[in-house]
Amino acid sequence: MNLFDVYPLQDVTIVKAKGSYVWDDKGEQYLDLYGGHAVISIGHTHPHWVKRIEEQLEKIAFYSNSVKMPIQQELARKLGKVSGKEDYHLFLCNSGAEANENALKLASFHNGRKKIIAFSKAFHGRTSLAVAATDNKAYTAPVNETDNVIFLPFNDEEALETAFGKHGNEISSVIIEGIQGVGGINVASESFLKLIRALCDKHGAIYIADSVQCGFGRTGKFFSHDFAGVNADIYTMAKGMGNGFPVAGMVIAPKLHAKYFQLGTTFGGNPLACAASLAVLETIEEEKLMGNAVMIGKYLKDELAKIPGIKNVRGRGLMIGFDVSDKLKDLKKNLLFEQKIFTGEAKPNVIRLLPSLALKKRDAESLIDAIREEVAKLEEAPANTEQA
Repeated sequence: MNLFDVYPLQDVTIVKAKGSYVWDDKGEQYLDLYGGHAVISIGHTHPHWVKRIEEQLEKIAFYSNSVKMPIQQELARKLGKVSGKEDYHLFLCNSGAEANENALKLASFHNGRKKIIAFSKAFHGRTSLAVAATDNKAYTAPVNETDNVIFLPFNDEEALETAFGKHGNEISSVIIEGIQGVGGINVASESFLKLIRALCDKHGAIYIADSVQCGFGRTGKFFSHDFAGVNADIYTMAKGMGNGFPVAGMVIAPKLHAKYFQLGTTFGGNPLACAASLAVLETIEEEKLMGNAVMIGKYLKDELAKIPGIKNVRGRGLMIGFDVSDKLKDLKKNLLFEQKIFTGEAKPNVIRLLPSLALKKRDAESLIDAIREEVAKLEEAPANTEQA
C-alpha cells in the first residue's frame, strides 16, 4: 500500500527536533520559522511539555467522555485565566476544522438560522461546513456546496452592512480569522471586528472568532481578535494549542447554552491532549512568551521592511507575512535548500513566518541575514534565467 498522494512534499526527512531547530536524516540542522503551520508554539520537544505528557501517559492515556475527567476542568480553568475569558465555557475536540464545524453548528442551534457570512481568502478547514465557508474552490467538493454561505470582501465595512441590511434576520453567524493565515497574512482591522460585533448584537447573530492559527498568544494577545477590544461569542482554537499534540477546542460565551448530545467527540479532550495543552499554557505564562512574540516580531518586521524587493510586511507578533517580486519567487526554496531555514508561503508570492513563540533574537537575526544574502543573489541573477 502507498500513501494517498495529496501533499506536495519537500525532499527533506525530519527525524529530530528541539526548540526552534529540526534535523534531517543526514544530520543536517535547519532553523524552523514555520513550525508546521503555526503548530509549534513553545518550541519542539519542550522539556516541560514532554514531562507533562509522559507523566500523564503513566497514569491513563484515554477514556471516553462518558466519565469525569478532572484534567479537562484543570485545562478550562487555566485557559480562562491566561486568555481572560474566565466566564466562558470550553468544548474540546481534535482539529481546527472540527472546532469551526462545531462553532457554526452551535450558532445555528442557538438562533435557528442557516446563513453564514464568511470572507474572501478565508480558510476555516476541510470538513463539510467549515470548507463551505472557505474561499477556495479547490477544497470544496460538490457535496459541500451550499447557498447558505455569503462571501464578502475582507475588511469591507460597507459590504458587511449591506449584507446584514438584506439578510439580517437570516444570518446565523459571522466567522472571521483575526489574521488570515492560508489567505496570506491579512489582518482584520479593529474597526471591522467592532462592526461585526455591533451588527451581530443588533441582528441576533453569533460572532465566531477563528483563532486556529492566530490564537494561543501568537500575536502578543491571547486571541488576535482582542486587539479590537470587543468579545466574540465563540473562539475556535487548534494549531499551537498542543504544540504538536492533536487538540482543539471552542471557548463559548455564557449566552450559548449546552444541551446533551448537541455536540460530541470520541477523542477530544483526552487526558494526553489536556496535558499537552496545559504544558503549553504553563510555559507561555512562565516564559512570558506573548511578550517575546511582540518583541521578536517587531524586530523581524522592522528589518524585513529594509530589504529591497520585499514589500508589504504585515502581521502581528510572530504571525508575519510579506510579498516578494517575481524575481524573488524562489526565495522560499532557496532559504530551505541553501540556508537550511524553513518558512511558509501563500500564493502568489507571499512568504509566511510562523515560528515558535520562544524564538530567540539570534535566530531572528540569522533569518534576516539569510534573506539578505538570498535576495542579493536573486536580484543579481540574469533575467529569464531559471534558478537552480
